[in-house]
Amino acid sequence: MSPHPGPADPKRDAAISELGGRLRAAINYGNPILARRGEGSGEPQGLSVDLAREAARRLGLPVELVAFESAGKVVEAVKGRQIDIAFVAIDPVRGADLDYTPPYVLIEGAYLVRQDSALQRMEEVDRPGTRVVVGRGSAYDLYLSRALKSASLVRAPSSPAVTDLFIAERLDVAAGVRQQLEADAQRLPGLRLLPGRFMVIEQAMAMPKFRSGSQAWLTAFVEEMKASGFVADSLRRHGIEGATVAQPAGRPL
Repeated sequence: MSPHPGPADPKRDAAISELGGRLRAAINYGNPILARRGEGSGEPQGLSVDLAREAARRLGLPVELVAFESAGKVVEAVKGRQIDIAFVAIDPVRGADLDYTPPYVLIEGAYLVRQDSALQRMEEVDRPGTRVVVGRGSAYDLYLSRALKSASLVRAPSSPAVTDLFIAERLDVAAGVRQQLEADAQRLPGLRLLPGRFMVIEQAMAMPKFRSGSQAWLTAFVEEMKASGFVADSLRRHGIEGATVAQPAGRPL
């Protein structure tokens, strides 16, 4: 594979010089909107996989897909510079250690309760005595840690484990990706989602701090992937519903 495909591009050259001969991409199975294991093969599939492979193709570098089960573990790996790029939600707490591209997709955060729960509206959740379970280190954890004033948080090891802990511990509310909670409500009887959303999450590509060349190139890459229809096509191909492509904000790559 040629290290410099296409015409000369200073942004790409700067990114390549920072990456050291390969692109290590974190794939988070804890977010079903972005990644999942393929049926039968077990190989990683999803929007984040498609973006990682396309970025590597354009850079002319081999890609190494590194799997994680939670966003918190991904962020730690980026901070430790074990990973070159990751696909995570934009959050100011994480921003102390990571740099972001603009968002490429928007995802809703939702609440799940039991059918017989007295809770009917989002606004009723933040009350004394209400226990909300959330995936440790997830964007929902970071956001609700700031937003909830009276309810208390209980942290599951990962986002996919939230509903099972919610059931096992008889907690009051489960918080997470709408699509994950909808799937849980279908597989487990007696559950329902509260109407509306408590937050909209901006999913972006992230990299370790102080890699200005990588950030500049990836920012242009993300804008091109949105504007060209690549992101929308990937979501459709993988059967993902409910995620919205973020509006392009810059010029195409």
